Amino acid sequence: MVQNLKSRSKSRVVKRTPGGITRVHYEKLRLYKVRCSICGTLLNGVPRDYSIVRRGPKSSKRPERLYGGQICHKCLEMLLKVNIRSTS
Repeated sequence: MVQNLKSRSKSRVVKRTPGGITRVHYEKLRLYKVRCSICGTLLNGVPRDYSIVRRGPKSSKRPERLYGGQICHKCLEMLLKVNIRSTS
């Protein structure tokens, strides 16, 4: 087997061959759509292109704000309101 196929940049998938033997296949990592961790809506401003995600600067991988790339703007607004109202 070629060594560059067994790198950590590939995902490992256990598959059963027609002969009944289980083997580890190395597949290309799939990019998934990023969702808000609170409400589950799709996040805007997060690229799904390999060239940007792997080689681009950190500022172009996610929005430059509090919890950018983790929660949506509506949930962030709600959290900020709750925090400010509870401290005063």
